[in-house]
Amino acid sequence: MTFTNPIVIGLEVHIELDTNTKLFCPCPRTGSEDPNSRTCPVCLGHPGSKPVLNEKAVSSSIKLALAVRSSIAPRLIFSRKSYFYPDMAKNYQISQYELPLAKEGSLALESGKKIGITRIHMEEDPASLVHPAGMKESAYVLVDYNRSGNPLVELVTKPELTSPGEARDFMKQLITILEYLEIFDINNCIVKADANISIEESGYARVEVKNITGFKEIERALNYEVARQQQEFKEKKKITPETRAWDSERGTTSSLRAKETEEEYGYIIDPDLVPVTLSPGFIAGIKRRMPELAHEKLAKFQEKHGLSEEMAKIISKDRPLAEMFEAVSAAVNPELAAKWIRRELPRVLNFAKKKLEETGIQERHLVDLLKLVEQKKITDKTAQKLLELLVENSFEIKDYVEKENLEVMEDSGALETACREAIKEAQKAAGEFRKGNEKSLHFIVGIVMKKTKGKADPKDVHTLLKRLLSGG
Repeated sequence: MTFTNPIVIGLEVHIELDTNTKLFCPCPRTGSEDPNSRTCPVCLGHPGSKPVLNEKAVSSSIKLALAVRSSIAPRLIFSRKSYFYPDMAKNYQISQYELPLAKEGSLALESGKKIGITRIHMEEDPASLVHPAGMKESAYVLVDYNRSGNPLVELVTKPELTSPGEARDFMKQLITILEYLEIFDINNCIVKADANISIEESGYARVEVKNITGFKEIERALNYEVARQQQEFKEKKKITPETRAWDSERGTTSSLRAKETEEEYGYIIDPDLVPVTLSPGFIAGIKRRMPELAHEKLAKFQEKHGLSEEMAKIISKDRPLAEMFEAVSAAVNPELAAKWIRRELPRVLNFAKKKLEETGIQERHLVDLLKLVEQKKITDKTAQKLLELLVENSFEIKDYVEKENLEVMEDSGALETACREAIKEAQKAAGEFRKGNEKSLHFIVGIVMKKTKGKADPKDVHTLLKRLLSGG
């Protein structure tokens, strides 16, 4: 959807961290889905219960701050964000207000445009509110505190996004970073965004859309909200600052309340959580253990290995594939490695419905496989079949090729015999080729490949068939 007038968008992204336990208690973050089964006095806010900070959540949050080049605070200070609502049993949320974990920083979109980051802070997730008949129609609400207390890191952007498409791209780039850092699992962690959006026509009255889940939904929700605001302006209705909810099933937003200010939450320093000093040595240790990120690999794949920008982008976005490419390209031609790791490896993984780490495929398997291809000892078709087998069971490539006699057919006499037999079996296609229909040759090539069990080199087959059909 294209909009002509200026749009201003800022995001508040809430990322659930991939930890075993909650942010301030030992309750498991995942597990039983029975309502209120993963709870304890701490995450239920019972009097006298004391929170204890999750160290892995702190390290994960610092990794994100380092990845987006934010300035990390010298101390961790937690506050109580007070509000009366059933999703927080103790009537306050433990968050950070006075001094966030990190400030400033930036994240680049695919276009190269850098979006500024205002702050990164940690907080606990509220409970889940279940509306049995939908948010508007339900006569009552159910509360499930299983999610209450899960560790979140919140990243707040500057209002520098200018379209729903840019917002979606920001979320995609962010998720790539999170997966590279291994602090977020897309299969069992949730990422939600609150979007602040305003249009020129209203004088940039800021409207917040809450709890948009996923980068695809962010674009859909923002497209709707921009169109809604522009329609309100055309109807001469005043657009006032407010908070709205996104209904993904209906594809609409609805008003929740007037836009609140931070002062209304009555923040106070949490007396149960003493400030935690983040020493330079502790932060340096985390930085040393961080992997090379996607944008760094993208530049290296182009400069060092000579890949095209498009090929380098596709491979660098997936950390396991990127690391596999680096290992394999050290032993075989980088272009050949890129072709197979970009196309064939994802193809067989998708067909088997497996991730690379769920298979027994190691870098040595692909090195051995592609060396045989590079040396023209096996055909591409044979290599494809071997890769399909390798996804299911690990085996030694060279031994298997030798045992099953899969090397390229070098007996020119046997190949010519197979070609002549194929021509006899495909008289119609042979006749069409002689009349100038080049495409008909593919049918005859297929017959030859079947007769040779895929061991013939397709280029040799093409050459030989053309000679035979031309009377040579």
